[in-house]
Amino acid sequence: MGHEQTVAALLKRFGRTYADEAGITLRDTPAPLYRLLVLTTLSSVRISADLAVAAARELSAAGLRTPKAMAASRWQARVDALGRAHYVRYDESTATALGRGADLLLDRWHGDLRRLRDEADGDPARIADLLREFPRIGPVGAGIFCREAQAVWPSLRPSFDERTLRAAADLGLPDTPSTLAALTPPDDLARLAAALTRASLSHTRPGELLAA
Repeated sequence: MGHEQTVAALLKRFGRTYADEAGITLRDTPAPLYRLLVLTTLSSVRISADLAVAAARELSAAGLRTPKAMAASRWQARVDALGRAHYVRYDESTATALGRGADLLLDRWHGDLRRLRDEADGDPARIADLLREFPRIGPVGAGIFCREAQAVWPSLRPSFDERTLRAAADLGLPDTPSTLAALTPPDDLARLAAALTRASLSHTRPGELLAA
């Protein structure tokens, strides 16, 4: 299987972003970008991606879709929403992190992550550094946010973290961001990053892609 065939098979089988799975229609506007930040916070602990997505959906259903709503919510209400998604091991600490993160976003960037991007002059490394100022978000979390946000922030492209690059190598694909990005249109890079992550989590082998 050639590289282009492998990428096409990956996108067909696994090419749904985690934002999309969490019900986030990602746009370069404050509310969906904040919901992606919430999903990133939820994903930044040792917990399954499915549970993180379910928790993001539950928080959204509870009306916690903006930093103002999150900051104004009761801590117990956040814990309860996480519990409904069975996100129970880290529910209390994550509820605290979400509240503090919302306060930081409101105080420093007026609730708008585009201001964070502008403060960084669109530089991917600086964006990642600023994201790491949010509670719970470390290098892995910053990578999660950037690989999803590249769908609407072109300055982040190509954004592939260590896990996606290892997955690419395991599937016989180029394992540097620029060579990997050359295999698909720019608008599909976020989907490719998600597909590689999903392939890694499911331990998919190259031959299994064509079989699917």
